[in-house]
Amino acid sequence: MKSPFSPPRFFVGMSLSALLGSPLAHAQDSLQTVVVTASRSPETTSSTIQSVSTVTKDDLIDNAFRTLPEALRFTPGVSVQKTAHGHGSPFIRGFTGRQNLYLVDGIRINNSTVRSGPVQYANTIDALGLDRFELVKSQGSVLYGSDALGGTLNSITTASGYRDQEAAFFQSGSVFYRYDTNSHSHVGRFQQTIGSGGKWGLTLGTTQKDFGDVRSDFFGTMRGTGYPEQNYDAKFEFALSENHRLTLAHQFLNQDDVSRWHSTLANPGGWEGLDDGDFTSRFYDQERSLSYLRLEGDQLAGPVQRYRATFSYQKSQDSEFQDRNPASAQTRFANIDTQTYGLSFEAQSDLTENTSLLYGADYYEDHIDSQGARNGVFEPRRRPLADDATYRSLGLFAQARHRFNERFDLSAGVRYTYAEADLGRVWDGTRDVSADESWDAVVASLRSIYRLKDDWSLIGGISQAFRAPNVNDLSGNLTTRSGVQSTGNLDLDPERAVTFELGSRHQGASTSFEIVGFYTLVDDLITSIPQSAAVSDTVTVNGSEAWIAGLELQGSWHFSTDWTLSGFLTYQSGDNERPAFVTGPGRTITEPLSRLSPLRGSLALRYQPSEKCWVEARMIAADKADRLSAGDLEDTQRIPPGGTPSYLTTSLFAAYRASERLQLNLALENLADEDYRIHGSGLNEAGFGAVIGAKYRW
Repeated sequence: MKSPFSPPRFFVGMSLSALLGSPLAHAQDSLQTVVVTASRSPETTSSTIQSVSTVTKDDLIDNAFRTLPEALRFTPGVSVQKTAHGHGSPFIRGFTGRQNLYLVDGIRINNSTVRSGPVQYANTIDALGLDRFELVKSQGSVLYGSDALGGTLNSITTASGYRDQEAAFFQSGSVFYRYDTNSHSHVGRFQQTIGSGGKWGLTLGTTQKDFGDVRSDFFGTMRGTGYPEQNYDAKFEFALSENHRLTLAHQFLNQDDVSRWHSTLANPGGWEGLDDGDFTSRFYDQERSLSYLRLEGDQLAGPVQRYRATFSYQKSQDSEFQDRNPASAQTRFANIDTQTYGLSFEAQSDLTENTSLLYGADYYEDHIDSQGARNGVFEPRRRPLADDATYRSLGLFAQARHRFNERFDLSAGVRYTYAEADLGRVWDGTRDVSADESWDAVVASLRSIYRLKDDWSLIGGISQAFRAPNVNDLSGNLTTRSGVQSTGNLDLDPERAVTFELGSRHQGASTSFEIVGFYTLVDDLITSIPQSAAVSDTVTVNGSEAWIAGLELQGSWHFSTDWTLSGFLTYQSGDNERPAFVTGPGRTITEPLSRLSPLRGSLALRYQPSEKCWVEARMIAADKADRLSAGDLEDTQRIPPGGTPSYLTTSLFAAYRASERLQLNLALENLADEDYRIHGSGLNEAGFGAVIGAKYRW
């Protein structure tokens, strides 16, 4: 088994020298950002016990990010795989899909239909409708429950800020527009806020996106990679009293005709030996809505100092159409409708002057309808997963934090989770049957921070994660990778993980950095393996044990009045031990974890002569990804033979504040027009192009 720390020496040496001489630009700002996801309580990122990364609404515009997943591309420990340009899927410390937890305003977006591997769910959150999002890596399952093996990503939506206003009536708004010359894409957002200072606030917004087909040097225009998207959101906030408030919010997203370009005839193949596509067409439509009512209070007298109670309702529709065979016109259609009801409560009590206790409960219930058709005829065996299914999960948690002195804090937490699945109709190969399954687990975490100096601290801890099998694990019937059929399994156990983490961070007047190392062990990993040596179609099973280790560095150096040098570096390695086949001889194989990020890093140099303007040059590089699993080797439409090639790209970003109300942005991306793709993606990244943006505020 390969050592977890044996990357190419020359690349590491060069990157470390550059990084430690000039740590990451965004870290200087982010280490002072107030975050809530890591502890469910407001705290700065420099004082949190967890490893946290933040991206603000200004970052989203300044760096010309197309989608929320793409906004993570400058984040250590994260690789953003894109099966399609509308299906970005973050790999967070080696985990993706259902093994990462997505939240909006603290509400779970994951439901029991979420699939394994690279999926599109993170791209159903409108990044331009957010104030910021917060990524907590290897947090475990104590605070938010099942799924958070790799990380927890919490999107914080825009609020009115009425509590900070004094006027009897206030209003503010903005309009934003961006044009991308590479794909001829148009993105616009309109937002308006009105309210009464200290009493109420209402924010309304809409984001409209018309993404065109992306162009790369090798493929030219990749036909079918564009798609339209519509977003609408509203948030009403009302002060019941000085310390109690009510929030009512709604958001809606619709995406149409998101093509999986790599598996269609539009993909001619050939780049680095890749195979071409063979489907006439294969595209997804997706809708998602979230509504919630929240009652909360803070700065309270008595035994409870802060509380929050939330009722949420979500609805999603996920449909796929495949025209598989141009000769015989064989078509497939699959549709999943899911309704999710959620109820959560949390409270914080200060037990002593130095000890606080956070505790609460959450309950989520999914109702699922599923249907599938072949050549226009609906058939039970074509359903993508169980029909008439209900999935319930209940969690109880508590976490205490104690400050021993000015330098040392310790946090300890525990959660109990119960989950059950009632599957009304599952196709067993010959007929529909029903099935009931349930699981429970107790997980814990222990973390600490030690302040060596006022500007220097050590962080570390142990976090357990737990993921109960969901409806897709149990009954999924999907086409994955390069045309492989993958089916679920009713006889599954939960997967469990434990992460050991140790790091150090520094925040000074002109320098900042953070270095974190982690080691994760996974037991009973739920994965798909071939049915036999003769049949490549896969079945979902337990039985895998895996480890992943990594090192993440980021920092910044403000070395003169106008100049800042920054960078980050990520290294990961990991193996998976699993049965070779479902049937046949009972041998096991050890292989690299699928689509694990290669050694990757970035350097950026920013010149900012005044508050009105800045210019930043950024380089991103990745080593060749050639540690491949058996599934990676067979995925010949996405991963070239021998692995995904290394790359180095450079881009230029600039902003100019033309007036107090108007800001102009320009990005010149992929200046060398290099052909490259993120490891495991289904298409190449965009070639050279300019992104021109303008935002006007009133």
